[in-house]
Amino acid sequence: MIEISNNIQLADDELEWQFIRASGPGGQHVNKTSTAVQLSFDIQTSSLPIMYKERLLRKADHRITQSGKVLIKCQQSRSQEQNRQIALQQFIELVASCGFTPKKRKATKPTYGSQQRRLQQKKQRGATKATRQRKPGPHD
Repeated sequence: MIEISNNIQLADDELEWQFIRASGPGGQHVNKTSTAVQLSFDIQTSSLPIMYKERLLRKADHRITQSGKVLIKCQQSRSQEQNRQIALQQFIELVASCGFTPKKRKATKPTYGSQQRRLQQKKQRGATKATRQRKPGPHD
């Protein structure tokens, strides 16, 4: 069982694992072993609560496809098992982030003092710019 939060768990067979060859440096070893991991998870057919499914599908994340699948590829380590753990951790963080509801922002008014300071700064700035203006002289 994969524990997302205290009350949400997923069965191991809901995740599909695929091991592929990693790109990048590694010498001759990189051409022989499949150390990179690709985790695949179908949101619609999963046992997640409806709220989690809806939030995952609405989430703007490059790891979620148009067809409603989560694809996470990991090739950070040269070890297949470490890559598997990293991908699983990323998946858990992604799903768990859908469980938090952000606080609503309350609009506030600026204080009287801050309004007065702002107006004073505007007057001072205007006076500074007024001194830069070219005054018409007797030759103009």
